[in-house]
Amino acid sequence: MSDRYQALAHTQVGKLVVKNLGLPNPPRLERYTPDSALVEGTVLVAAAPSSTLGDQLMADLSASGISTARSQVDGATYRGLVLDATGIDSTAGLGEVQAFFTPVLRSLARSGRVLVIGTPPENAADDGRAIAQRALEGVTRSLGKEVGRGATVQLLYVATGAEAGMRSTLDFFLSPKSAYVSGQVVRIGASGTIGVAPVRDPLRPLDGKVALVTGASRGLGAAMARTLHRDGATVVGLDVPALAGDLKALLDELDGESLVLDITAKDAPQRTAAYLSSHHGGVDVVVHNAGITRDKRLQNMNPQNWDLVIDINVGAPQRITAELLAQGLIRGNGRVLAVSSIAGIAGNNGQTNYAASKAGVIGFVHDLAGRVATDDITVNAVAPGFIETDMVKTIPLTVREAGRRMNSMAQGGLPIDVAETIAWLAHPGSSAVTGNVVRVCGQSLLGA
Repeated sequence: MSDRYQALAHTQVGKLVVKNLGLPNPPRLERYTPDSALVEGTVLVAAAPSSTLGDQLMADLSASGISTARSQVDGATYRGLVLDATGIDSTAGLGEVQAFFTPVLRSLARSGRVLVIGTPPENAADDGRAIAQRALEGVTRSLGKEVGRGATVQLLYVATGAEAGMRSTLDFFLSPKSAYVSGQVVRIGASGTIGVAPVRDPLRPLDGKVALVTGASRGLGAAMARTLHRDGATVVGLDVPALAGDLKALLDELDGESLVLDITAKDAPQRTAAYLSSHHGGVDVVVHNAGITRDKRLQNMNPQNWDLVIDINVGAPQRITAELLAQGLIRGNGRVLAVSSIAGIAGNNGQTNYAASKAGVIGFVHDLAGRVATDDITVNAVAPGFIETDMVKTIPLTVREAGRRMNSMAQGGLPIDVAETIAWLAHPGSSAVTGNVVRVCGQSLLGA
């Protein structure tokens, strides 16, 4: 759905009105295209004293063809700023964060990227380090609300032994692929580092992989199917019989395959498993995207709508995943990816059933990630905020506009923003990223 306010704000008259009235000024977000460089510009890399990841960071960025610098040059503009803060072991040491960023933030380009690298506080050897590393979250969440101009800020906690597992995550968060992701905390290797698989073609990292996407015919699911196909995967799209025509049209375009069934049917897990087994001998990426809303305040909710939302949004993913695991169909270096929502984190008026289901998805991820880590499978979720799909047309105008503006980007995201996040988590190089819930919300003012 088009954002008329954003279009108006970018006209000459609109710019004047926005400036004089102090209205939200949504920036133009730079998004990735395969015919452009992954990162156009130079990334400045610095390290606090006693930090240990500087050399690995430089090696990873060089391997991805990203230009880097180790010291600031007067007058230079930087596409990205990366601070290795793993050596900060006291609150006094947090001054290193200010010492690096204050002089250089004005040199950050439009749609620039800021990354702070830390160590998981829960793994810290002493209280001082744990406190200081946890404090980094306050820095990055606040800085994400300061930088403006389409820039984003993230914190990556890298566990000891997971240093070699950073590259795909660095590529994602430094590139335009992460245009609508900001203020996030991502743990690398938190549930046990898995060997990072080599990728022969960086533009097609999923070559030879099979990806199942539920709810694939429209909206977010269609964007995910397109993006996974772009990255080389053979896509099996699943949707309900009522959308079989739309599903077939999309999957024919992508040289993929359509699987028409209702995921709440009693035999849906077995039918899904049978199809993947007979046609592909298994699956590499499972994306649980299918979902519905049936909104009512709890005092007006009927049991049918409550049960239906819970069953589709979180019950069916559990059952299908359990069947695929029981039959050993999710291959090594496999991915289970689920779609939660900001409603599952912050709650939403009139959506107790939906919020419960999406919070349940988070529980599903946290529970399963630890249990399948030894099987060489990662489990993560994305949690979209306000995304411009056909669904938002039904939202009242004032609520819709508030949803668009109440984030650091002052605009709604696009389906491709969610799809790019899924593609990063599906990347073979993301094998050390598991148990994460990554919000795709432009750093919404709602929730943590």
